[in-house]
Amino acid sequence: MSLAVLIPGTTAVADPAGGTTLVVLGDSFTATAPVLGHADDGCTRSPSSWPNQLAAATQPAGTAQFLDVSCNGGTIDTGNGWTLVHQARKAFAQGGFGPDTRVVLIQAGLNDVWGNSTGTAFPSTDCLLNIVVGCGFDAADQNRLPDYRAVTGSGYADRVREVVTFVRYYAPKARVALVGYPEVFPAGQSTACMDLAVAGRVVQPRAEGYIAYLDRVQDAQRTAAGLLGIEFVDLRAVTTGHASCSDDPWISGLAGADSPFDGAPVHPNARGNGVVADRMRQQFGL
Repeated sequence: MSLAVLIPGTTAVADPAGGTTLVVLGDSFTATAPVLGHADDGCTRSPSSWPNQLAAATQPAGTAQFLDVSCNGGTIDTGNGWTLVHQARKAFAQGGFGPDTRVVLIQAGLNDVWGNSTGTAFPSTDCLLNIVVGCGFDAADQNRLPDYRAVTGSGYADRVREVVTFVRYYAPKARVALVGYPEVFPAGQSTACMDLAVAGRVVQPRAEGYIAYLDRVQDAQRTAAGLLGIEFVDLRAVTTGHASCSDDPWISGLAGADSPFDGAPVHPNARGNGVVADRMRQQFGL
């Protein structure tokens, strides 16, 4: 489903008026969808997600100043679910884009397929959570993990360009930014630790491939933002030292007390999302 038909030159569409101050597109790291949640559109969003915390600090959520169309499982362009194109169309239909739109934030990429591998990073029951086989560099060749070698800045830019062009057309005054991901596991290490509540902490001894993938997505987003002439929000810079299993983790465990109802496993908890919201408010003057 292309956005081209909504840009004048291919069909007649009236220019939207107004627009919301802030529009957010993204995946589960944006929505922090609770395991036991429900929404009519299938896109549950936690009250403690960073967009909701940002909205609460600036204006009431659900007003004309804030629109969040992020969705658990959201991708750049992989699959038939809530891709960025679908989310952009949804925001457009709800009057999100216009001359009054100041900021458009886009957080996506971790759920996408990259390269020739059909593997995905979330969920990762056959890779990150497979303690026997592991999630090393060979996992990409076994279709258990996206091919981290194929994650590049130019490739990322090509995949999001249509949406960025669309946003720039209908929200010409907006600051557009790619939002990075927080530190889930420390960069460069070979193991990954996760809290399993009753079972205690579990360590994946072979997580090199998974962590390399997270690192490559971070680098690709930064480079893509430069290539597209938009901004990049570096969330690792403000979350380093608070990865899963750290002394003060801002990443939820697989069965943490907040996971079933408010947060999502191996995703930012309320405290982590609060830090992200503060970062957004400071960077964009919201």
